[in-house]
Amino acid sequence: MIKKRKGFPKASILKEVCSQYDYIDSYRAEFTDNEQPIDLSEVSRLFIQHSSPQWVEVLFAIRDRVVKIVGLKTSKDIPSGQQSDFKNCKPGDRLGMFKIFDKTDDELVLGEDDKHLDFRVSLFLRPLENSARKELAITTVVKYNNWFGKLYFLPVQFFHGIIVSSSLKGIVKSLENRAIPTNAGRRV
Repeated sequence: MIKKRKGFPKASILKEVCSQYDYIDSYRAEFTDNEQPIDLSEVSRLFIQHSSPQWVEVLFAIRDRVVKIVGLKTSKDIPSGQQSDFKNCKPGDRLGMFKIFDKTDDELVLGEDDKHLDFRVSLFLRPLENSARKELAITTVVKYNNWFGKLYFLPVQFFHGIIVSSSLKGIVKSLENRAIPTNAGRRV
């Protein structure tokens, strides 16, 4: 089940710069990881490689056409550097269309800066106490650089929540399917 919460996970890197942002949301979900092999590199890979539904692709195409007129970055303007070694990626590298801003064992902060707004997306993975469950939080923060950034983000904000919760649901489903041992407890 996807839960939307205000604020950051308690140990998030983003918490240190909380007051610098105009918009914050955090979507969280729990999943079972019996053997504890799922780590942030697996989560990052799934986040970057997660295929969006067709309607999201259509929205991005419309967005690109509109923002190009006013001189903002389109998806084609953002360099794509598909880093394949997620464990060794570091700040300054790119994962897909996102620049890496910070990284710890539990959190990866991705984002992009543009003249109208800057945004960061945090992937935060933590084990839940005394259980084989983990929580994945996808937190987004946005800083408006001018009035156009605020105006731009108004309609984006509505779709953003739908897209992030859909992505989180798909990632968790992939993680849970991966965590189920094959032939566990079966006699052949």
